[in-house]
Amino acid sequence: MNKKNSITLKSQHITISINRSANDVYEFTSNPENLPKWAAGLSGSIKNIKGDWIAESPMGTIKIKFAEKNKFGILDHDVILPSGEKIYNPMRVFPNNDGSELVFTLYQRSDMSDKLFEDDAKLVKRDIEKLKKLLDK
Repeated sequence: MNKKNSITLKSQHITISINRSANDVYEFTSNPENLPKWAAGLSGSIKNIKGDWIAESPMGTIKIKFAEKNKFGILDHDVILPSGEKIYNPMRVFPNNDGSELVFTLYQRSDMSDKLFEDDAKLVKRDIEKLKKLLDK
């Protein structure tokens, strides 16, 4: 099947267990000011400019918009590229006993080769492993 004509995109769930409460992980991760501490693929620096979170990234200047604060651990966010393209990134944190589980869903966009998708998955994995190191008790 041609990827361009597909209704759904290929996806990969990237998950990690963190020895910290889901609430603690959510509070840290939902704060855009913390992105440069763990999300190298997304943000080298970030500023709130007139209510928009603007970051310098390897892709250029991007805008990041997180889901509204919620009690369900939903950390979904849109990344708006310099081209104006919007990339939706589903992300959740939920309790795992006294710790938590973080799940990031990565989509293979129609213009992305299998190799680029694989490379992107490795970058996401590295970022969430860094998050784990920061937050593990």
